[in-house]
Amino acid sequence: MYQSQLFTKTLKETPADEISINAQLLIRAGFIQKEMAGVYDYLPLGLKVLKKIENIIREEMNEIGGQEVLMTTLQNPELWKKTGRWNDQVVDNWFKTKLVGGTELGIANTHEEPITATLVNFVKSYKDLPVYIYQFQTKFRNELRTKSGIMRVREFLMKDLYSFSRTEEEFKKFYEICAESYIKIFKRTGIGDVTFRTIAAGGSFTAGLTDEFQTISKAGEDIVYIDKAKKLAINKEVYTDENIKKFGLNKSKLEEEKSIEVGNIFPLGSKYSDALGLKTKDENGVEKSVIMGCYGIGLGRLLGAIVEVHHDEKGIIWPKEVSPFDVHLVQIENSQKIRKTAEKIYQDLLKTGIEVLYDDRDKSAGEKFADADLIGIPIRIVISERTLAKNSVEIKKRQEQKLKIVKISDVRINIK
Repeated sequence: MYQSQLFTKTLKETPADEISINAQLLIRAGFIQKEMAGVYDYLPLGLKVLKKIENIIREEMNEIGGQEVLMTTLQNPELWKKTGRWNDQVVDNWFKTKLVGGTELGIANTHEEPITATLVNFVKSYKDLPVYIYQFQTKFRNELRTKSGIMRVREFLMKDLYSFSRTEEEFKKFYEICAESYIKIFKRTGIGDVTFRTIAAGGSFTAGLTDEFQTISKAGEDIVYIDKAKKLAINKEVYTDENIKKFGLNKSKLEEEKSIEVGNIFPLGSKYSDALGLKTKDENGVEKSVIMGCYGIGLGRLLGAIVEVHHDEKGIIWPKEVSPFDVHLVQIENSQKIRKTAEKIYQDLLKTGIEVLYDDRDKSAGEKFADADLIGIPIRIVISERTLAKNSVEIKKRQEQKLKIVKISDVRINIK
């Protein structure tokens, strides 16, 4: 991408109506645009990051046997009435609408009911299980108060996976496999060191305790107590002596931290399968309930958490795997010789599969460096008259101060 052709522009001023760091930096750097409270557009840079996060999650879900689908946003109330969740007193964040003829429909906030109803059509025997189905789909939740930038919104992209198992033992085995998969996802997206599996409450999804994945951050809305040696935490909402003892934690070793919930996994039992008639027959012909679980990650929330963890006073510092580009090539001065050499470096890098944002704009060095720091691509390559005189470029990592002078012929091997 030539930066001169990128239709978005960086902003010098922080948006007056944004308190959170993630929204401030993402808007200033041209990754997102705010439409209204709790509703954001993803612009080209932001969409590239979102898609990289999506692909990481997809790879990990496929690795554990997930099958990807895409379900409808419009929801049949009759399914939700069977589980009692159409009632606004039970689930208080529904968006609902009506057809021209007056028929009421829901706008999806989650998909336990419709995916279970779908499985009724395909699962009859115990031999058809286990099944693990996931999707990336836009969800809508009528949040009373949106806050924290893109981390608490009314419209968001979610990865939701649903597991269908023959027995409680089979379910528990997959539940732990999925928990490990989540840890891999957070490691690959650059927040693994500060993200902890966390004991939490189930909310409207299920009775009893569930698991969250919480990332330490001053921007967090939750309070958790962490045993960093065990990589395990407990949410303040279930922080009782009974639960501390149940999970083998030592109160004196727990550290209180603010945190961002970046994922959750829920044991559902047979609550939804029983309500919607999803049964199987075992090898003896005896009818059995199907045991379910659900596993969610909000992609925008994860993106926002990454920014909250990885930034400094100059801007964003993207982890390598989710950065919109691998390299930011910055041309200083605008002579024909500089442009020709920069263009050759750009094309050579593209041919080897390296993604490059090429700042070919006619701007001052100070403006270009400030924009590069704000946008936060991991590696910056600078070519100028001074470096060209030595047949070299400057290479700098975003999080480091030191520069490295590298021969133009050696650029590719020095940015791996």
